[in-house]
Amino acid sequence: MKDKLLIIGASGHGKVVADTALKMKTWKSIAFLDSDESIIPPFNLEIIGLSNDASRYLEQYDVFVGIGNNAIREKIQDQLELEGASIPVLIHPSAVIGEQVKLASGTIVMAGVVINCYTTVGKGCIVNTSATIDHDNLIGDYVHISPGANLAGTVTIGKGSWLGIGSAVSNNVNITQDCKVGAGTVVIKDLTETGTYVGVPARRV
Repeated sequence: MKDKLLIIGASGHGKVVADTALKMKTWKSIAFLDSDESIIPPFNLEIIGLSNDASRYLEQYDVFVGIGNNAIREKIQDQLELEGASIPVLIHPSAVIGEQVKLASGTIVMAGVVINCYTTVGKGCIVNTSATIDHDNLIGDYVHISPGANLAGTVTIGKGSWLGIGSAVSNNVNITQDCKVGAGTVVIKDLTETGTYVGVPARRV
């Protein structure tokens, strides 16, 4: 653990990452990397280099990938891991985390989230604003659980899947990897085939 944090990406998701990190009061300084010269960094923080410059800063900074796209986030974090980067977990102070919950590196838990006991969340995940994850869930790597999504008990979400805003997953349901579950979709049985699902109940499109 370093005393400085470097966030890759200073746009939409990166802003929320920075806001969460600032509220944690863990790092003496926070900066960004971003290759888009038109971006004005939030919170009067500084952009100190391009998005692919992280390797230059690994000895001084913890590094966090502030990019919302699951596949891009995976690619960048996997490379950082190969280079020996220190990749923290970010947890907003207002989140409620139960006992025996495991959160892997590069995961962010945002404001108002509830994660109940005996749940495991993989690396590089986004558990977005006011999402709820109940007991005994298993969330794979690089999953994005959007704002207001609700997962009941004993749910499994495969690697790289994305659950849209306000979606709901019933208890004891498994969702395979690389699925996209649309906003407001209700999943009441296993999704065994990769694809996009919408509706109440969920159907593949």
